Amino acid sequence: MMSFPMRALLCASFLALLAGCNDGSGDPKAQIGANPVLPDIQQYLLPPMHIARIIGWKEDEAPTVAQGLQAKAFATGLQHPRSIYVLPNGDVLVVESKAPKAAAIKRPKEIVMGYIESWATSGGDTGPSNRITLLRDTNGDGVPDTQSVFLDHLNSPFGVALVGNDLYVANTDAIVKYPYAEGDTKITAPGTVLAPLPGGPIDHHWTKSLVASPDGSKLYVGVGSNSNITENGMEAEHNRADILEVDRASGRWRIFASGLRNPNGLSFEPQTHALWTVVNERDELGPDLVPDYMTSVKDGAFYGWPYSYYGQHVDPRVKPQRPDLVKKAIAPDYALSSHVAPLGLAFSTGSSLPEAYRGGAFVGEHGSWNRQVLNGYKVVYVPFTNGKPSGPAQDVVTGFLTTDNQARGRPVGVALDKTGALLVADDSGNTVWRVTAAHPQVTQR
Repeated sequence: MMSFPMRALLCASFLALLAGCNDGSGDPKAQIGANPVLPDIQQYLLPPMHIARIIGWKEDEAPTVAQGLQAKAFATGLQHPRSIYVLPNGDVLVVESKAPKAAAIKRPKEIVMGYIESWATSGGDTGPSNRITLLRDTNGDGVPDTQSVFLDHLNSPFGVALVGNDLYVANTDAIVKYPYAEGDTKITAPGTVLAPLPGGPIDHHWTKSLVASPDGSKLYVGVGSNSNITENGMEAEHNRADILEVDRASGRWRIFASGLRNPNGLSFEPQTHALWTVVNERDELGPDLVPDYMTSVKDGAFYGWPYSYYGQHVDPRVKPQRPDLVKKAIAPDYALSSHVAPLGLAFSTGSSLPEAYRGGAFVGEHGSWNRQVLNGYKVVYVPFTNGKPSGPAQDVVTGFLTTDNQARGRPVGVALDKTGALLVADDSGNTVWRVTAAHPQVTQR
């Protein structure tokens, strides 16, 4: 039987939800760019929650796109497509995955939060997942001619990287190497573990983003924290909230950068060859704290988590404090606004999209659950000049939310296909969307 404190907490959360939970959310645009507005800290017994319930896409529906673009479904009926990787021959790998079974949660607040957050997940959990599906479009018409299960029976996979004939998959607990030959539509050979990764039993942030260095000698993997703000103890955070650098020849690894609560979308900026990531920051400090961000990643740098945020702004909840580490914390390059939950990052180098979308970065924002005015639930484009962000983020793919704040889907990973079209993994709509120029001839040179 549920205890009285548990019933009271659950009741309070539902009342807050039904009342609209007027939390004083500010203008999300004030928190985009190099110098975001950072309001005073708010702390809660139970943080405000506003969940966009998943309703799915109707047959004739598609996302809304910016002027000059069009969006069509590239693949449907998938099971939680999380990330996308385009092979050199143009084949598209779609990573479908479900979260690993987590350790039992005993704290009443986390039980309530987990229950309410479950509303925002796709209901279609009966089909196969934890696999990689291959899509092949031989004539470039936006309709795959081949769809096959490329790799199966994986352990909550997310990141993929190909170096030569070695294909690497970042499962939640290890990087696994597979042999690959161009044109393969299925891999049946057993994989070999290159390097273990921090996994269970808690495995709070389970997605492991992966990218190979430009010369192919190293792999970089994002490992998220095991908590919001160390409530599971610092021992649960060993080698977490880090980006690890893995030697591809030996499997040995080191911490490349730390203090990144949940780094995803690892990508190398094509002009400067600097490593970039998007990061999900901490919760429960208010609707406008802390801004999620994208940043270049410096070797040996510390980005604040858990002791400070956005540089050297101290988080008072963390005990004991570490002023020595706070002093070293550096601010990220570019804020994306609070609680947008960025999970995908791709730099645009193709030529099939209009000129306005070349040279910058596309970011997939999964969307908020803990502020009254929903934030994210879209793909944005950040222009770059000389390898650095140079303007406000622009909405590119929207329409995931209905007018009454229900969610048709939620974007995650983004990638550019061989033609330069934008691919978007929608893990709640179970679809991969393909965004192209509305009038392709306008991009001809």
